[in-house]
Amino acid sequence: MMLAKTVFLTACLLLAAMTQGGPAAAAPDPAFTAWLAQLWPEAQKMGISRRTFDGVTRTLEPNLALPDLIIPGRPEHDEPGQPEFVRTPADYLGEKSLARLAADGRALAEQHARVLATIEKQFGVPATMVLAIWGRETDFGRYQVQHNGLTALATQAWTGRRKEQFLPEFLYALKMVDDGHIKPADFRASWAGATGMTQFMPSEYYKYAVDLDGDGRANIWGSVPDALGSAAKQLAGKGWQNGKRWAYEVRVPEAVDCTIAEPDHTMTLSEWLKRGYEPAFGRQPTRSEMADEYSLLLPAGSYGPAFLISKNYFVIKDYNFSDLYVLFVGSLHDRMKEGHGFETKWGKVSQLHTRELQEMQVRLTELGFYRDKVDGKAGMKTRSALGAYQKKHNLKLDCWPTMAVLSHMRRKIGQR
Repeated sequence: MMLAKTVFLTACLLLAAMTQGGPAAAAPDPAFTAWLAQLWPEAQKMGISRRTFDGVTRTLEPNLALPDLIIPGRPEHDEPGQPEFVRTPADYLGEKSLARLAADGRALAEQHARVLATIEKQFGVPATMVLAIWGRETDFGRYQVQHNGLTALATQAWTGRRKEQFLPEFLYALKMVDDGHIKPADFRASWAGATGMTQFMPSEYYKYAVDLDGDGRANIWGSVPDALGSAAKQLAGKGWQNGKRWAYEVRVPEAVDCTIAEPDHTMTLSEWLKRGYEPAFGRQPTRSEMADEYSLLLPAGSYGPAFLISKNYFVIKDYNFSDLYVLFVGSLHDRMKEGHGFETKWGKVSQLHTRELQEMQVRLTELGFYRDKVDGKAGMKTRSALGAYQKKHNLKLDCWPTMAVLSHMRRKIGQR
């Protein structure tokens, strides 16, 4: 009886610690400790000192409360994850939030006018675009990220769903400490290890961080010039085209086929306009833009604004791989620069659970409509494939995943 009671109390303490968002206050996990130790040869190759490696790893414990982990014995369920992937477009792109950030951004543009002018001249990226990234990532520095970056990255690299992605990031984080860029206790980050005012992954810090204020340190945590300059350098490094828009919101023809709204279906902007797509708010593309290739984006299927998206759109998406993130940042940029929100209102749609979207992707794959990864996210290719299924079976063509369409698939090829 005493043994059972002890086991029960231990389990309760572990659950309470995980619920509070931190690692359990327990003895070091021997498997985690052993895994950390075997990383030394890779860390040594990157020039990390033994003193730093031992000093950091000796005190690390995994945080099993983080999302996106694979924990033996833990039941499968939908995790909160990033809001970009679990919220509807209307919820994520809230009018009040965008309006508030746009007002704050315009004030900050005046406050940091000289620095922003330098950034535009040096990197060819609009000041309002890097301000928009700063606003979305950390609410212009007001939002304080919650996790220790070293703990988060080590946990993700050890038992996360994307171990191969996070292992080099953890090693780069150790290198940041070893090189004196940041102290372990100050390494605050998101659950996925992004750090600083504009949320850099450690590897991106080494590629793009700049010392714009000239104090000898690329301080993306406490220096506005360094943080914004680094964000601009990253966009430029990923292929930002100076003088080109990120996207045009457009009015679509009445009989638009939503299945063409995917990245591989491109036409010149001139051709899109000839086919009846009209830029919102009377915006006038430049002559050089008319010859550029654009894709159609329908973030909510047929239930909301439509966009013709340029190469710059995908540059922002390389900063954060989410269409809603890009739309938020791009729209915030437009509001700061032009004062416009969205011309077309967002319709009311519901978001399927991750597991249901994964099932839909699997079924679409089995039926030959879908050839991309099964990730439980209703991205452009998933929505296009869903539209093709709707067309084949004479269902309402709206390219938006619903339980009704999933139920139709289940009836067609069997319940799982």
